[in-house]
Amino acid sequence: MISTLYRLADRLRHRARLRTLPVGAVHGRLGEDLAHRFLRRSGFIVVARNYRLPSGGGEIDLIGWDGEALVFVEVKTRAGEEFGAPEAAIDDNKRIYLERAARDYAHRAGVEWERVRFDVVNVILSAPPKIELRKDAFRRVRTL
Repeated sequence: MISTLYRLADRLRHRARLRTLPVGAVHGRLGEDLAHRFLRRSGFIVVARNYRLPSGGGEIDLIGWDGEALVFVEVKTRAGEEFGAPEAAIDDNKRIYLERAARDYAHRAGVEWERVRFDVVNVILSAPPKIELRKDAFRRVRTL
């Protein structure tokens, strides 16, 4: 009985939080949740979500293993397709921030940089949602 009350309270708090978030943040979180499930069904082993550098610069939405490759996944979510592919929002500056965070994670995990890949998951929040995985979506912007 008490666990039912806790679950109900959690749902009410979650709904209240969603009402206070901007629409883009709600869409982004929903897109990340859909992408996470999609990747797991596709055989990825997801090991981290929303990884940030300790210094705060750069964030990686999802990190997982696809076979022998450590994959850093950027999730791009849009409510519709009228503004083009969601991945078009990833510019060179965003790639630099992604790479900086990826290098930090790979270093901490002891993974050689040659085993790293960057993927993009495009999520269109239609009914039903459209989810597209682009493996090896972009090459490293810079080398150290």
